[in-house]
Amino acid sequence: MTTFDEREKGFEAKYKLDQEMQFKANVRRDKLLGLWAAEQMGITGDAAKAYALSVVDAEFSEPDHDATHKVARDLAAKGIQIEERHFKAQVDQCQQMAMAQLTSELKG
Repeated sequence: MTTFDEREKGFEAKYKLDQEMQFKANVRRDKLLGLWAAEQMGITGDAAKAYALSVVDAEFSEPDHDATHKVARDLAAKGIQIEERHFKAQVDQCQQMAMAQLTSELKG
């Protein structure tokens, strides 16, 4: 095996690891977003956890929508108005929290 082949395999392995990490972070982000939305809607306890899992599931089961669309629709259906910039900031915050949690878990 040449040095080029070894480098190529190394890049492929890193790409695969990066993709797995991004997938896990997105799932965790969606769960955190679901928990936040549940709180906004006054949903607590096991019902909040179930709602958060439904948000995660939306990413995989709704062909034309994703988790953020589900949360936005659900909040609107409950009459909860959140400015788009605040909603996007919350999604970004959930993404950052998810990455921080995963990084912490990998180190610990």
